[in-house]
Amino acid sequence: MSDVFELTQELIRRVSVTPDDAGCQPLLAERLQRVGFRCEARRFGKVDNLWACHGTGGPVLVFLGHTDVVSSGPEADWSSPPFEPVVRDDRLYGRGAADMKGAVAAMTLAIEDFVAAHPQHPGTVALLLTSDEEGEARDGVRRMAEQFRSSSQRIDWCVVGEASSHERLGDLIRIGRRGSLTGRLRIHGIQGHVAYPEQAHNPIHAFSTVLVELLAERWDEGNAGFPPTSLQCSNLHAGTGMDNIIPGSLDAVFNFRYSTASTAASLRDRVEAILQQHKLEYELEWHHSGEPFLTQDGLLRRAARDVLDQQLGRVPDEDTGGGTSDGRFIAPLGAEVIELGPVNASIHKVDEHIAIADLEQLPGLYRALAERLLVP
Repeated sequence: MSDVFELTQELIRRVSVTPDDAGCQPLLAERLQRVGFRCEARRFGKVDNLWACHGTGGPVLVFLGHTDVVSSGPEADWSSPPFEPVVRDDRLYGRGAADMKGAVAAMTLAIEDFVAAHPQHPGTVALLLTSDEEGEARDGVRRMAEQFRSSSQRIDWCVVGEASSHERLGDLIRIGRRGSLTGRLRIHGIQGHVAYPEQAHNPIHAFSTVLVELLAERWDEGNAGFPPTSLQCSNLHAGTGMDNIIPGSLDAVFNFRYSTASTAASLRDRVEAILQQHKLEYELEWHHSGEPFLTQDGLLRRAARDVLDQQLGRVPDEDTGGGTSDGRFIAPLGAEVIELGPVNASIHKVDEHIAIADLEQLPGLYRALAERLLVP
């Protein structure tokens, strides 16, 4: 089998459930150091990060990935052990195969091959890895970006290896992502007997009218790069389990995926205004995990289209859908950011897999991007 197949297998065997890197980054750093990369391991709390670069000065092209994976869930649900790579029907199965150890292996081999072919290349090619993408995303690329900002580390282009493709490799690239803002709300009521509602205050009834209003609100109209902002209530809990007790409080969790037509501050203000209009007694905590970003049609997007056309005969769709990625921390540094990776149909699922044919094409795609951007 190919080098990328073998390296992906090695990574899958490492049980790197977030935030544990389980030795993935040292394995890759050792490879890259042998071919002349300068590798720096940076650990914050329980999170491992790797910054490996070759060359000097600008322009700077960064390949960005993560070595952590989500839990496999009950292993009995899998057709084969999740951390023992298995081939079936021309697909490689294992936790992280598509999200994103296959792409990490491919990026590593791509920059090795690029440096071997262009040892005196202009600018800098780099690999940035974290073990905190699937977790809280606080001590990974977020912290690395803070260090880059304080040290004035330049990044011109960033290619994220997330599983962006929809049905076929390269049929879709992400050119941005929506922002994510989560609210954790507690509505205070007065507990009492259901037979004596006049002696209690039911927070479920109080919140029901607020929830209807929040869901009916048109937060914005979106814009050319993004759909309208959406709100989803993801958790709702109240009650003691008894059918004759009015609960004393209600807890709700909701999330905005928002476009550049809104800001986190404007969304917070509008939610709190609605709550105050209903004269509720409440506590509300906000967690803002990332601003929206959009990469305009520049050198990076054009290079990606050209490479996909030449190597796969494919014209990709370009959009800002999906969840969030670590690209949200790099874009504010002034970098053009895209996401280009394997098919995402099996990510976070039982029997996660990647087509072997797609896996073996990825290193060539990433290397061709580096050549198009860095080699005159």
